[in-house]
Amino acid sequence: MATAVELSSPTQMPARKEGVSSGTSSGGYGPGLAPAWEDFSKCIRCGLCLNACPTYRELGVEMDSPRGRIYQMVQVERGRLPLDQSFVRHMDSCLGCLACETACPSGVEYHKLIEAARSQIERFYKRPPITALLRRLFLQGLASPVFLKTAGLMLRWVQRLGIEAVMRRTAKLFSRRLYNITRLAPRMDRRFFFEQLGTVAPAEGERRYRVAFFAGCIANLSFSELNEATVRVLARNGCEVVIPKDQVCCGALHVHSGDQDTARSLGRRNFKAFAELVEGGKLDAIITNAAGCGSVMKEYPELFAEEKDLPAATKFSSRVRDVTEFLAEIGLSRKPGPVAVRATYQDPCHLGHAQRIRSAPRRLLQEVPGLELIELKESDICCGSAGIYNVVENDMAEKLLAAKMDRVDETGAELVLTANPGCMLQLKAGVADSARPGRRVLHVVELLDEAYRKAEISNSESR
Repeated sequence: MATAVELSSPTQMPARKEGVSSGTSSGGYGPGLAPAWEDFSKCIRCGLCLNACPTYRELGVEMDSPRGRIYQMVQVERGRLPLDQSFVRHMDSCLGCLACETACPSGVEYHKLIEAARSQIERFYKRPPITALLRRLFLQGLASPVFLKTAGLMLRWVQRLGIEAVMRRTAKLFSRRLYNITRLAPRMDRRFFFEQLGTVAPAEGERRYRVAFFAGCIANLSFSELNEATVRVLARNGCEVVIPKDQVCCGALHVHSGDQDTARSLGRRNFKAFAELVEGGKLDAIITNAAGCGSVMKEYPELFAEEKDLPAATKFSSRVRDVTEFLAEIGLSRKPGPVAVRATYQDPCHLGHAQRIRSAPRRLLQEVPGLELIELKESDICCGSAGIYNVVENDMAEKLLAAKMDRVDETGAELVLTANPGCMLQLKAGVADSARPGRRVLHVVELLDEAYRKAEISNSESR
């Protein structure tokens, strides 16, 4: 087991051979984005990241810890380790939860390293043909609203006719892993949020702020109600909400998978869709309700660091706010109604670790009368969702979900709250398999929306 990362000065490193495939025995990284000395040299091998890392906690394997993965990245840089199946396996097993960044005393920006390593894998490692094809279809599909709408309509038809339920029961007979994956499929909503693109929701009462809402990609199909609730809560708090028509996927899953080129292409389309609002100074914030999307959009300047679009990326990112962050900043101008329920809150990794937003959701929940909020132990340990991780690395994801549900059980909560759609899907799967299936999983803004509706009903009955 490796316990330390040997680092040397840049002058002691072998020259990078341009055009050499990283998968060859000659080692070294190929052209393009790769883990850089200025990033991995910050690691002092202290090991404080180990207990924070979900995969290390489960496996106890050094090479599946942040420190161990950085060690491997260094060895590839030096030509001592090929970019082969072993290296790829350890990079793929990383959730990208960034708990290590929170724990690191040296400020290692691990997200830059893992994303760069995966970029090299994407360019130079040949995955099995079926795996490569499915990954490409999925990632390219996210970039196409037409594909998303078509796939959403087909899946909604399959779900409404009960075909999906039959497939799930059949899968359970033959493969537990296949069953686990089928139960993670998002439920398609009755109406898609795509219909709301290009509209404006007026502020209720006096307009305090003007914001633009980023709707996401899959969220337009399976989290329409969450998006609608987000718009209503913002409007109730004096925000005029503009929903730009031509917005597309933010590229978060592409960045995390090593496909920076597609992510940049999507970013440019979003800059254009929001350009009039951003450049004209006509809005106070770009709001997202997805922690993963918000994290990547705030890091657009990193993605476009060497591109001519850097000024546009910087302007766009400077406006991005998570909905809980923004509401906590401006304060609730309308008092929510009472919700008498015991609840607990799960910190999404890309909200807590990547964006360092932890108190804002809790402050909002404290505004709801009657809500008994029980703190969840190890709330900031990943639930196993991590984008598409719960599909491609299902065994590990299931272990993390089981541990998370054990912690939820300890709270006795009837309601599990979080602030990210991916976490919601994972937690709903956990609730469905638990001994307490009556539990609900909601986004923080969905609870606020319910509380506001109760207040409105109460006010109307008292008149």
